[in-house]
Amino acid sequence: MTSIQELLDLSGQVAIVTGGAKGIGQGISYRLAEAGAKVLIADLDLEAAQATAQTIVDKGWAAVARKVDVSSEADIKTMVESCVQQFGSVDILVNNAGIFPPVPIAQLASDLFEKVMHVNLRSVFLATKYAGDAMKSQGSGNIINITSIDAIHPSMIGLAHYDASKHGVWGFTKNAALELAEHNIRVNAVAPGGIQTPGVAAMQGDGPADPEAIKAFMANIPMHHMGQPDDIGKVVLFLASTMSSYMTGEQIVVDGGALLS
Repeated sequence: MTSIQELLDLSGQVAIVTGGAKGIGQGISYRLAEAGAKVLIADLDLEAAQATAQTIVDKGWAAVARKVDVSSEADIKTMVESCVQQFGSVDILVNNAGIFPPVPIAQLASDLFEKVMHVNLRSVFLATKYAGDAMKSQGSGNIINITSIDAIHPSMIGLAHYDASKHGVWGFTKNAALELAEHNIRVNAVAPGGIQTPGVAAMQGDGPADPEAIKAFMANIPMHHMGQPDDIGKVVLFLASTMSSYMTGEQIVVDGGALLS
């Protein structure tokens, strides 16, 4: 029987984490690197990505930073190609990059709606397409999409565009899992609830979100606190490892019980 240490060992594997510089992406990048993977941190904020990569390298693990605009097909294609050129493979893809600017439908401009779709949904398709091609040639791969509890149930008013994108990612995850299973590529999702990230902190502070809506959301978390990026990082590590070797097309909810309320 395989030991726990071997099951969680990602040594020799290469991972791409989009939006990997801060928040949930940072937590994911850290755990994958700790488990032995070489991690390409792809983020629009290159300085933050470099800082996260340096923190990982200082631990004795492997990470590099790359500036990537996930709304650009050319950037995503180059991201995958450069990863293969530098490291020889793409074994794990974590589609984490996402935005959630809260705006009621009546005030929602069509260009913002399209931007959210491009960043949150279209990027998942494009990264899966190009990384999937590389994984097929390798004979294996593992794709993990970060959805949201909003892919299952709306959390608050003002996120209709975000919710639409995350429902789309969940639907795409299931169909991609069906299509790619014969190529030994697993596709799963993680649905975070309230996680304490810089983006959420901005919403709680002087951001555009309704403070009462935030307060009501917090009151409905049975565990009575927000999650941390590492709570998602640990679940992504589970899905990236052979601990979950017979799982595909699944979505794991990590929300402190919020959907129970």
